[in-house]
Amino acid sequence: MTATSPFPNSMAAASVWVERLQLQLQLFVLQTDLYLFQLIPPLPSTAIRSPTSLIFTGLIVYIISRIASALSAYVAEQGVSISIPAPPQARAGWSGTVLTKPTVRDTKKPDTIFCYDPATAYLIAEITADTPTTISQKIAKAKTAQLKWRKSSFALRRKALRTMQKWVVRDAETIARVASRDTGKTAVDAAFGELLTTCSKLAWTISNGEKILRTETRPNNLLLMHKVCEVRHEPMGVVAACVSWNYSAHNVMGPIIASLFAGNAIVVKASELVAWSAGWFVDAIRQCLRVSGCDPELVQLVTCFPEAAEALTQSPDIAHITFIGSEPVGRLVAQAATKELTPVTLELGGKDPAILLKDADLKYFSSTFMRSCFQGAGQNCIGIERFIADEAIAKKLVTIVEPRIKALKLGSFMDDAPFGTSSSSTKGGKAERVDLGAMITDARFSHLESLISDAVSQGARLVVGGKRHNHPTYKHGHYFTPTLLTNIKPSMAIANEELFAPIFLIIPFATTSLDSAISIANSTRYGLGSSIFGSTLSQCQYIADRLEAGMVNINDFGVSYLNQGLPFGGVKKSGYGRFGGLEGLLALTQAKAVTRDRAFTWIRTGIPPRLDYPLEQPGKSWAFVQGLVRFAYGDGLLARARGILDLIVNGA
Repeated sequence: MTATSPFPNSMAAASVWVERLQLQLQLFVLQTDLYLFQLIPPLPSTAIRSPTSLIFTGLIVYIISRIASALSAYVAEQGVSISIPAPPQARAGWSGTVLTKPTVRDTKKPDTIFCYDPATAYLIAEITADTPTTISQKIAKAKTAQLKWRKSSFALRRKALRTMQKWVVRDAETIARVASRDTGKTAVDAAFGELLTTCSKLAWTISNGEKILRTETRPNNLLLMHKVCEVRHEPMGVVAACVSWNYSAHNVMGPIIASLFAGNAIVVKASELVAWSAGWFVDAIRQCLRVSGCDPELVQLVTCFPEAAEALTQSPDIAHITFIGSEPVGRLVAQAATKELTPVTLELGGKDPAILLKDADLKYFSSTFMRSCFQGAGQNCIGIERFIADEAIAKKLVTIVEPRIKALKLGSFMDDAPFGTSSSSTKGGKAERVDLGAMITDARFSHLESLISDAVSQGARLVVGGKRHNHPTYKHGHYFTPTLLTNIKPSMAIANEELFAPIFLIIPFATTSLDSAISIANSTRYGLGSSIFGSTLSQCQYIADRLEAGMVNINDFGVSYLNQGLPFGGVKKSGYGRFGGLEGLLALTQAKAVTRDRAFTWIRTGIPPRLDYPLEQPGKSWAFVQGLVRFAYGDGLLARARGILDLIVNGA
């Protein structure tokens, strides 16, 4: 089942191969039945009439047939292996025109998105931005495709997801290259945030999705004991996902995975900052759908400028919106959704704290601290932005991380340190080490420098960095020097505003009070993720119970997101709703309550004569209902017996 090329002829060949295998397995089931009967020797007429012999023979045939049928079903929903070639811009040795003033929008071409590599300022591509008209057309295509998809089997949905999983694993390097080129991150960062998380979501959904979405029976009560009460989780229709740029692969693919398995079609609006990579990822997903026998029109991509986005967020054909991004933009999306009362899941900003207790193993966890702060050059929604350290260990923490931060090297992972044994090449024959990539834009550099200066003026100590980095090779790239600040006070602006930058803040707290650390952690407007580091479990649990956050990791950072069975989201101004886990999957369905008679025609609900319109004796009608309440919900046998008596007396 391997299609080594994404082109239509190989896709068709792979599909035909799978169909032939399914037919062969079905034929095997019939042949098995016949073969078993041939193996059974002729029996005496008395034996033929023996119930034991007949039952035994039938049981063997049934078991073998079930095994063969299960094998056939298993093969039928296995994904197709495909490999999609890397685009030229993501291959080693490629270089583009250098933009001296890189920006996604130019007044000379107002309808064009200029896609560029923020690490090198290479122009990657020019893409025509979507308009309200093209957005509406894409929604219509998704709506048409969903009418058939909503009736699809879970087996077909699993097959589509397995094809995606095979592709992600097989083409992991290509995916990392595409993401790195468009965002300026390193491939190692891409492996953490793009590949592992996406594979986890695919694996979890494949294994658990049907169990969660299957019709469930709810507990009943005495009055409805003759009824079966069900909840059906039905597709919503066409859903939308407006996603941020920091994880251009995972943020696009994550909502697609959940939406498709829930029976929906989806329109993804990717940030214009990563329009090129988002387009490549969505095209790849559509190819996965095509070779799996599914309609690729189920997935649509919108890349537009902000003024056109309301054509999506205010569309009456959109049943749900997932938004991943900043608080200000999230507010606009939520407000736009009120026009059609469209439900929204908001995953907004964060100012994630890590509380470091006195007995925390700083040396051991220093690598975790570094990764939690500098992953993706600090552009990580669940990255640690505040290290709230016991004052007894704050200086030691500085001593440990200072040399490591100073040693970090910035550059283009795609150009200074090409990866991959078969395609690696280097500038001048020498590979440079790259620890941190670029930031997506330099638009906030002046503001970041101002926040740092303000903190220093109020008593903070700048240990490392503190300003933009002028790269000697990539003069127009967007780099910010890895920064270490200590003696930060909770009241400082830098301690309250989401930075989304490679800035390591240390806030000391008094050793005598865990509540002081908790108070500092809860002092911002945000409540997304959080971490606690310490060797005393009772203290860690005490803090975890009191943190105002959607996620808490004890002696770790962000690992809750690697388990896609857990809900992801925040509290306070970090948003509402959850994606990930059963909470996220169910949020993309309509819950429908259905009741039916347990013995369909034998026992039915009837209106007692005393309660039938018109009420001939209202007083007795009320007494009858009162008796019904006592009988069904009275406290103790005596109260219930009284209820029965009221029913008898007033029902006559």
